[in-house]
Amino acid sequence: MKMYRSQFSYELPATLIAQRPLPVRSGARLLCLDGASGALRDRMIRDLPELVRPGDIMVFNDTRVIPGRLFGHKASGGRVEVLVERVLDERRALVQLRSGKGLRDEACLYFSEGVEARVGERRGPFRVLEFVADAPVADILQRIGHTPLPPYITREDDALDAERYQTIFSRLPGAVAAPTAGLHFDEELLATLRAKGVRTAFISLHVGAGTFQPVRVDDLREHRMHAETVDVPAETCALVHAARADNCRVVAVGTTVVRALETASRDGILAPFAGETDLFITPGYQFVTVDAMVTNFHMPESTLLMLVCAFAGTQSVLAAYRHAVQRAYRFYSYGDAMWLTARPSSRGGDARRPLEASAC
Repeated sequence: MKMYRSQFSYELPATLIAQRPLPVRSGARLLCLDGASGALRDRMIRDLPELVRPGDIMVFNDTRVIPGRLFGHKASGGRVEVLVERVLDERRALVQLRSGKGLRDEACLYFSEGVEARVGERRGPFRVLEFVADAPVADILQRIGHTPLPPYITREDDALDAERYQTIFSRLPGAVAAPTAGLHFDEELLATLRAKGVRTAFISLHVGAGTFQPVRVDDLREHRMHAETVDVPAETCALVHAARADNCRVVAVGTTVVRALETASRDGILAPFAGETDLFITPGYQFVTVDAMVTNFHMPESTLLMLVCAFAGTQSVLAAYRHAVQRAYRFYSYGDAMWLTARPSSRGGDARRPLEASAC
């Protein structure tokens, strides 16, 4: 079935793009969408314990955002901005470079504290950057790097971002964008969920800079996803299988968790997986493992919006987005969230999957 980028568009006033986090992590609004009926309900993140059931398992992404934005200059004095895609080893990183003019191979770049680097080979839309320093790249980033806020946040990063653009359970450094659905969870909310009998588990998917790259082709069959590093451990798989055996649901906190779990389920059943994923989920995809999700609002015509539409139905999701705009929800990374259950036709895999009740 042909699908086009324009099918996933919507109008968003710039005033609704959240520029700063709320004072309290769990203070966001939550728009609930029942995938079976398309019904909507306006709620709050703090209402999540009312939407889950004892025995359900919520899966989180424990990646940690690295301070992967650097500001420097060329020998000519021209400014250069570096956004790290991933650290390759102690001396090299794969990066996006922004400069007024092109940068030739072997060009030298200069940063604060006397840090220097040389521009290396191209790898698709990225360049290899080799640092000329005694310290490992990770240490350099910790010293002089900035929080890599997404491009739709139009201010400079500050000290608060170093804390609030991380989840409270972040553990493994490697992401250059936050798994934003997880930003809404604080210790109090997690404790309430666990007290209700909700199980928790973790995967690691290091979100890359490519997550903000626009889809540049009209026919989605021609789009190629950027690859991201993912680890779905055996412990998480065992917890998911235990929840399924108890006729309970698997709730993914964020689209990164959805991609990780579904990548690890490509043979029809969830199994441990460590490697890279370039899974591109569009309507028509049959979800094997995920039954419900918490996710922030996503950009028009983005691969993340396409994934959400595949899960809960394109028309229902776009209607929910129109509702969110009308009700002045806050959008994107520091914005509000959605709770979605799967559209019945999007559910494949194990026939023993739990039946859905009203989702909102």
